Amino acid sequence: MASPLRMGSPGIAWRFAVLGGGTAGLGLSPAVPAGSAGLARGLPVVGLAAGLGLVAVRPGDHGAARGVWLTLLALATAALGLALGALRLAAIDGGAFHGPTGRPATALGFVTAVPRRSRGQVRMRIQTTDGRLAVEASEPVPDLAIGRQVKASGTLREPEPWETGYLARYGIRQVLVVDRIRLTGRRREGPAGVIDRIRDRAELALGSGTPEPEAELLRGFVLGEDDRIDAATVDDFKRSGLAHLLAVSGENVMLLALLAVPLLALVGVPLRARLVCVLALIAIYVPVTGSGASIQRAGVMGAAGVVAALAGRPRSRWYAILLAAFVTLAINPRTSGDAGWQLSFAAVIGIMLWAGPIREVLLGPPGANGEQGRFGWRRGVAEGAGVTIAATLSTAPLMAHDFDAVSVASVPANLLVVPAVAPLMWLGMLAALVGQLPWLPVQPLTGLAGLLAAYVAQIAHWLGSPRWARASVPLPTPAGVLAAYAALALALWVLLAWARRRGGLGSPPARVKPLAVAACLGALVLALAGLRSSSGTTIAELSAGLRVVVLDVGQGDAILLDPADGEPVLVDGGPRGDDLRRQLEDEGVSGLAAAVVTHDQSDHAGGIDELLGSFPVHRLLYGERGQDFLGAARGAGVRAMSIAEGSEVDSGSLRIQVLWPPGAVVEGAGPSDPNQAALVLLARWRGFRMLLTADAEAEAVPIDPGPIDVLKVAHHGSDDGGLDALLDRSVPRLAVISVGAHNPYGHPTPGTLATLAEHRVPILRTDESGDVTIDVTSRGWRVEAGDG
Repeated sequence: MASPLRMGSPGIAWRFAVLGGGTAGLGLSPAVPAGSAGLARGLPVVGLAAGLGLVAVRPGDHGAARGVWLTLLALATAALGLALGALRLAAIDGGAFHGPTGRPATALGFVTAVPRRSRGQVRMRIQTTDGRLAVEASEPVPDLAIGRQVKASGTLREPEPWETGYLARYGIRQVLVVDRIRLTGRRREGPAGVIDRIRDRAELALGSGTPEPEAELLRGFVLGEDDRIDAATVDDFKRSGLAHLLAVSGENVMLLALLAVPLLALVGVPLRARLVCVLALIAIYVPVTGSGASIQRAGVMGAAGVVAALAGRPRSRWYAILLAAFVTLAINPRTSGDAGWQLSFAAVIGIMLWAGPIREVLLGPPGANGEQGRFGWRRGVAEGAGVTIAATLSTAPLMAHDFDAVSVASVPANLLVVPAVAPLMWLGMLAALVGQLPWLPVQPLTGLAGLLAAYVAQIAHWLGSPRWARASVPLPTPAGVLAAYAALALALWVLLAWARRRGGLGSPPARVKPLAVAACLGALVLALAGLRSSSGTTIAELSAGLRVVVLDVGQGDAILLDPADGEPVLVDGGPRGDDLRRQLEDEGVSGLAAAVVTHDQSDHAGGIDELLGSFPVHRLLYGERGQDFLGAARGAGVRAMSIAEGSEVDSGSLRIQVLWPPGAVVEGAGPSDPNQAALVLLARWRGFRMLLTADAEAEAVPIDPGPIDVLKVAHHGSDDGGLDALLDRSVPRLAVISVGAHNPYGHPTPGTLATLAEHRVPILRTDESGDVTIDVTSRGWRVEAGDG
């Protein structure tokens, strides 16, 4: 059992000050301006000298002098951490591939991470002799295992605004958009090659003796390789709150240790040798599973516990957490912006703070014999429920921050899979271990593990399918995350105190109230660590606004979304001949991060077709394939990509989510009416939400966007039998109709106008008001209309 944290102890306090200061400095090092290498080289000397001097003159163990001394020691090591972090970042960035953008290039390198496949696109990271590079290709692409060498030819480009921060964390500055990619047959050598071969044998073992869908799930659960899992299944796991099972984390390391220790004891291995074996297993398992931020954290904490046990010293869990943060940030200071890193630390801190109190409430008071009923199956269920509830609640604010949504189904889904997860992981790990010796059969292990995997997938489907499973809860700023954590900690403290009194357990232990305070402080650390979020957006940028302009292009749609902290995105371009380029330049736009064609009809695609080649457009996104605008994109050298339901387009703080159509419709299995296959988009900035329906009438398109602020009325205001129900569900505060004056279709129709009036939704029309501009800030939004 971990010893309590006693900050007054001379053997503990100064170590916490040193480690805490160094961790804080590493976390802040991404803020050091590029090119400050001279300053970074000088700070370690100053920090080290100051730290050694403070250690030499250490005062007594009590009093104000000791508090000042600890503070100065933390500041000295923070300076050291800041400098070391800056130097580490310079080394990471120095390993990036550099080449002339917009020019053909050929790269020869080894795959360094699991490729990501989505909507016909494959993205991977490779290590070449000239540096690290991201590669993007269109399907079909062969199975690209980690450690295999590929030869790719294509065109170099700079990362898009929404991927810059993500790629920078891996020291990547350029993307190769490939025309051709092939495996050379070569593999990595050296220690990395040994790890690759261990992984290959584990993959082969997990794929034996069970159907392919379950085999892919097992590879995801045990190795974190989710690239071959069906996209619909992955979506079920996300919506149900079970996606963490597909990303190896601390749970895997804990279960690995719990599996290894009794097995080694069973064959007569002495205690100290067992601990050494567990340490070796952790050292192998972390790189085999890809060395992600969360598994690094778990590996460091697990290794710290094993080392403490070998040394015969009590282990402080808080010190282990701090050590894990220090080591992961020392490896890569930008890791603090990784959502997996943030969620991993939030989960383990939440479990340490709240799992025990929740377990005690679920167990109830001791029976007549003192502890009767507090062991056995009841205690096991309460333990599992306490850990699950604590981890789920403690990660919810960060989920809202990183993904603008939380899974309402997460708690029940995780509780339902608790009995299956540990056996599933143990069977999978045993199969991966036995599979290192190819002559040993693994089918009995994988067969049973596959049944458990199928059960978990079914729970994910049942609880991820309902519309209520995922709720939109945007928390765009660290201040909002901190406020959410403070409210959550207070609510849990009050609820647990009430439950204890009602259950006859008495008042909460004296430590519970300080734990609530500690939760708030932990939230502050996480918020500060994530100042540079996974998209690379800073607090200063998040304070900026969004400008939405529904352009008057006659009988057509053209909607400009221009975030202050990102590049503009244009949704549709109206018909040909309306001088779209001039209108964009009048709005102060000199280039587009993306142009989106909702469907291939002239009143939506014509203007974009003319724009390509005469105006900077980084990317063309479309649903239904249109030969005219795709041909223009190829001629202009603009990268084009299909998107569908579940896709998201980000620029700065702007998030554009595709609600419709599903991938099957985009691929040609949908309705013959192109309007019913049009992209329906939900644009979000902080709490502002605007639904862009293109020509997809609600009567034919089943969407439920939740409450919105602005509705772009579908199909220029044509009759829509589903509009009434959509207005009931979405309750917009403004409706905008993009329509041409004196059009021959009678748009907008009297029926549509009457339905909007019945719901008391104000209406603005481009045929009457000209351009409709919506300015969104952190304080709200306002509308301006032209002269018509």
